[in-house]
Amino acid sequence: MMRGRGLVNRLAMMVAAMLVSGIAAASARAEDGYDLWLRHAPLDGEVLARLAAFDGPITVDSADPTAALAVDELRLGLDRLRGAQVQPSDTSKPAAFQFECDHRGVKADGAFRVTSSSNQVRITAGAPIGCLYASYAILRELGQGADPATLALDEAPAMPLRMLNHWDNPDGHVERGYSGRSIFDWWHLPEKLDSRMIDYARANASIGINAVAVNNVNARAFMLEPRYIAKLKRLADAWRPYGIRVFLSARFSAPKDIGGLATADPLDPAVQAWWQAKADEIFAAIPDFGGFLVKANSEGQPGPQDYGRSHADGANMLAAALGDRGTVIWRAFVYQAEDTTDRTMQAYDEFVPLDGRFADNVIVQVKNGPLDFQPREPFHPLFGAMPGTRLMLEAQITREYLGQAIGVAYLAPMWKEVLNADTGRGGAVSDIVAPVGMAGVANTGSDRNWTGTHFDQASWYAFGRLAWNPALTSEAIAREWTALTFTRAPEPLRRIAAMMAGSRDIVAQYTAPLGLAHLMGTGHHYGPAPWVCDLERPDWNPCYYHRADRQGIGFDRTAAGSNALAQYAPGVAARWADPATIDSKYLLWFHHVPWDRRIKGGDTLWERLSAEYAWAEINLRARMQGWEALRDHIDAERHAAVAADMARELKDARWWRDASMAYWQSVNGLPLPSGARPIPEPLEAYKARTFPEAPGQ
Repeated sequence: MMRGRGLVNRLAMMVAAMLVSGIAAASARAEDGYDLWLRHAPLDGEVLARLAAFDGPITVDSADPTAALAVDELRLGLDRLRGAQVQPSDTSKPAAFQFECDHRGVKADGAFRVTSSSNQVRITAGAPIGCLYASYAILRELGQGADPATLALDEAPAMPLRMLNHWDNPDGHVERGYSGRSIFDWWHLPEKLDSRMIDYARANASIGINAVAVNNVNARAFMLEPRYIAKLKRLADAWRPYGIRVFLSARFSAPKDIGGLATADPLDPAVQAWWQAKADEIFAAIPDFGGFLVKANSEGQPGPQDYGRSHADGANMLAAALGDRGTVIWRAFVYQAEDTTDRTMQAYDEFVPLDGRFADNVIVQVKNGPLDFQPREPFHPLFGAMPGTRLMLEAQITREYLGQAIGVAYLAPMWKEVLNADTGRGGAVSDIVAPVGMAGVANTGSDRNWTGTHFDQASWYAFGRLAWNPALTSEAIAREWTALTFTRAPEPLRRIAAMMAGSRDIVAQYTAPLGLAHLMGTGHHYGPAPWVCDLERPDWNPCYYHRADRQGIGFDRTAAGSNALAQYAPGVAARWADPATIDSKYLLWFHHVPWDRRIKGGDTLWERLSAEYAWAEINLRARMQGWEALRDHIDAERHAAVAADMARELKDARWWRDASMAYWQSVNGLPLPSGARPIPEPLEAYKARTFPEAPGQ
C-alpha cells in the first residue's frame, strides 16, 4: 500500500463501512487503483511459507537517504506480502537482506546484483540508487511468486536518461490529459508539498524512471521566474532520494517575455548573458537540475528560426548556458504552415543537415513516428540518419490519438515495434537511442487511479521497464504488471496479459485501418472526422492525410508522390515501396490504392477496409465476455470500472465504423460490401456531433 493520502482515505472508508454495516473488517476490501503496481498483495500457500525463512533483520552499509529508502521500501513491501501491517524482524538471526550500496565492482549508474541462499538475500550496488532499484526488483520478483532462496539478478539500466515529459500547465490543466487535473499543486508550493508527490516518486523509481520535465512543452515563460524556481526546488528536494532529477520546459522567447530584452536571438550577446544568468540562478537553488526541454518553431512556438537562425544555433546557445551541469533536450517535432507537400517529411528535412552541429550536451528528442503519435506509424526516418547527434526516443503514454482514457490500449507493443525496427543505418532504433534515453509524455493526473483507467497504468509501467531494458518483451511486461496489479492466479493472469497484447491493434483497426492516419476530430482529437477538409492549414485536415477520392484512398509517399520513402535507408524503403508486398498495416500510409484493387488475402481494398472495422467490433465483444468471466478473480470496484470502460470503447468503435464507412461511401459511391451491417444514420448526423466538453484540449 502506498503511503500518504491513499492510506488515510482507505482507512476512513473502512471505518465508515464498519459503522454502517457492523460487519467485521475481515470482509473483502475493494480497491481503487491508487496503489498502482505497488500493492504488494499478500502471498499465500507455499509461496508465503518460503518467505517465512527470511525473517531476519535488514542491514545496510550506508547512511545515505536513498539507502535508507531502499530499506524502508523493502521492509514495507515484505510486510504487505506477508499480510502483516507490522512484521518485526528477529534480530537474533543473521541478516535476511543485506545491502552493500558502495560496491566498487558494480557501476554507480543504478546497476545492482542480487544473490541469495536458503535464508539470506545479498544486494550489492555501486551507489545507493542501485540499492533502491534492487529493493523494487526484489519485490517485483516476490510479488510474482518467486522463491526468495533462488533470487539471482544482475541488472543495469540500458539507457542513462529514462524520462517523463508532463504536458501540465501551471493552472492545473493538462494538455492531452485524460485523468483529471495536474498532479502538481503549484499554487501551494513551495510551502506545502502534497503527499501524492512522494507516492509519484515512489512509483517512478520502482520502474527506473530518473528524470521528469514538470511542465508543458508549450511553455509559459514565467515558470523561469524566481518564485517558480523556489517551487521547483521543493519538488527537486523531495524527489532527489528517489533518484529523480527535475527538468523544466523553457520558452525560447523568455528573454523578451520576462527579461526585458528586445530580442531572443540566440546569437545576441545580451540574450546569451540572460540565459547564462538564469541557468546560474536555477543551479544555485537546485545543484542537480537536469536542464531544459524545448519546443521551438513548431505549432506557433517561438524559436531561433524567428531570427533566421537554425535549431542548432538555438540549442547550442542554451547548452552553453548550462555547461557541463545540465542537458538541453530539443524536440524534433516541427512543421511549418509554409511547407504542405508532406508534413511527415519536415523534421528530417530540417534536422539532417544539422547533424554533427549540436553541442555535446544537446539531445534531439524524436517522436516514434514521423507524424504525431498516431495509432500506427512507421518508425521516424531520423533514427539512423543523424550519426553525429545524440538522439532519444519520444513516446506518448497518454492516449491522445488512441481513444484517450476510454477502453483498453496497452502501448508496449507499439513501442516495441519502434525499438525493434531495423533502420538500415547502424542497427535498430533501440541501438541508436540506448546510449541516450527515452522520454514518455505522461498520462498521470489527479484521478484516484492516477491514469483515468486502470489499464492505462500498464503503459506507464511498461514505459519505465522498456527504458530500463528495451530487450524485454511486451508480453513479459504485461504478465509482470498483471501479477502485481490484479492477480497472480495463473489462468486469469494469462487471459489478462493476452487481452492486453492485442488491445492497441484493435484500436488501430477501428481508428486507423490499413495505415490510415489522423482521421480524428479537430482540436480535441476524439472520435472520427474524416470529412474535415476546410481548415485554414491543409495539414490540419484529415482529408490531407487520407486523400480519398472516387478512384481510391491513401497517401502516395513513393517517388510518384511525396517521395517520403526516400528518407529511409534503401533496404527499408524497398520493403514498403510495392503495394502488392507491403505489410498491409502500412499500405495506405505509403500508397494511394484503388478501391477495387485486390490486396493481400484476395479481398478488394473496399472489402478489406469494411472487414477491419467489423473485426475490431468482434474482438471487443469477445474481450468484454472474457473480462466478465474474470469477475471472481478481480475485486468488484476495479472489475466494474474496467467493464464500463470496455462498454464505452465498443460504443465508440461502432461509431467510428458507422461514421467512417458513411463518409468513404459518400466519396467512392460503392455499395457496402456483402455481409456488412447497414449504417444506422445518414452521414450528416455523424458530422453534426460536437464535443465541447472533451478533455485535454
